Amino acid sequence: MAEDGRGILYPTRLPSFHREPVPAELDGLVRWFWIPRWNLAPGRSSRQELLPFPASNLVVQPEGVTLGGPTTGASHRDLRGSGWAVGALLRPAGLASLCDEPRRIRNAEAPFDAPDLHREVVLAMTEDAAAGRARAVAAYCRWAVEHLAPADANGRLANAMEELIATDPSIVRVEQVAQRLGLSMRSVQRLARRYVGLTPLTMIRRYRLQEAAQRLRDDPSVTIAQVAADLGYADHAHLTTDFRTVLGLTPNRYRHTPTP
Repeated sequence: MAEDGRGILYPTRLPSFHREPVPAELDGLVRWFWIPRWNLAPGRSSRQELLPFPASNLVVQPEGVTLGGPTTGASHRDLRGSGWAVGALLRPAGLASLCDEPRRIRNAEAPFDAPDLHREVVLAMTEDAAAGRARAVAAYCRWAVEHLAPADANGRLANAMEELIATDPSIVRVEQVAQRLGLSMRSVQRLARRYVGLTPLTMIRRYRLQEAAQRLRDDPSVTIAQVAADLGYADHAHLTTDFRTVLGLTPNRYRHTPTP
């Protein structure tokens, strides 16, 4: 599948990172699988800066399985030694099968009891590179088909809401979401609270910030003012404020930060 760099502040700093597509039977429950693997020399570390991502992940690592909730601020992980992770980026309907109150795991990770999933993925990841990834994803898919309930009508609506916000840069207000889905504002608020754990406005702002970061990273010719205008910010000062508040640096500083 085509690489999507949103959610990672400095993608070139990843030792090894792959995103794998999901089969059709899981498309309404999981957006994609993501698999980093690293093997660093003794005494070395690799800091991975993460953008806030308004969605949840079920992650298998050698030490166990965790359910990570939606994030509202930048974060980082320091990788050392050797290791890997196999994560599923959950769609709203998929999260509903695993968590009744997504707000409780917002900006947090909780242990998740899935010993069969853990055992099969760990076994698969003992293989190298592509073969291990393929086996791990296949094992994860078998578990997900068995344990994640198919999306119901509300789950499908929540998926449509999230997909609209995530993929349409012209969406900058909650009213637009309600109009496009033929729902009331209150219904959109309820869907976001139950199936994502964030307000719809927070989802909109975080996805637009991701797109701003990706455009600034990928296109040196585009101006900060143009990015701000294209993504619905009142002016470049508002984009700069959003960057500084959420990420702790300005768009200009981000654009010129070296990425080894």
